[in-house]
Amino acid sequence: MMIAIPGVLDAAQLTHFRETLSAASWQDGNATSGSQSALAKRNQQLAETSAAARELGGAILDNLGRSALFIAAALPLKVFPPLFNRYEGGGRFDTHVDNAIRYQRGTDFRLRSDLSATLFLSDPEDYDGGELVVEDHFGTHRVKLPAGDMVLYPASSLHHVTPVTRGARVASFFWIQSMVRDEGQRRALFDLDTSVQALAGELGQDHKEVVRLTGLYHNLLRRWADA
Repeated sequence: MMIAIPGVLDAAQLTHFRETLSAASWQDGNATSGSQSALAKRNQQLAETSAAARELGGAILDNLGRSALFIAAALPLKVFPPLFNRYEGGGRFDTHVDNAIRYQRGTDFRLRSDLSATLFLSDPEDYDGGELVVEDHFGTHRVKLPAGDMVLYPASSLHHVTPVTRGARVASFFWIQSMVRDEGQRRALFDLDTSVQALAGELGQDHKEVVRLTGLYHNLLRRWADA
């Protein structure tokens, strides 16, 4: 399941992010790569322990904590502190699968990567190429969202970033361990939650069918979730 989360950052936040990132020190993107990714990745990255990464990553997590769409789609248990990368001058990331377990260096924090997230920080018209291409059972999906928007997709999917041939593509990326491990169960819960909210808007939160379906949602979540 791929879900776009619009407006994670507003215009003022984007301006602050861009100013902070333009003044930051970038390093080779392979600093956090596994052995497979190191062969495929050609980009730059902020050090995950840098002050800029910590500040901006914290702002992203604060905003996502207020996003009903993100919470409904991801059912997050743990979120890896957001990282930041930049592609330019032909930079790319060839086809790969994200590591199943992600570790935060120097800590005992780790998570199972159920979902991957990319938050776009550059306007699409400011660079050529740089599409996120995700392959799943339903085909190939090409993603290039407006600045401030984010896409969620299964970390288990094959995906790549096409070469950036003009300008620079700057983004934040991170992983989520969901309370519900199974992708099919997460999709069913998301579809049910979306339908319940739509019915509640038409019939009211206290309508007997809305109450019944809300109970069904929570009973399924109780059965499937690890919290």
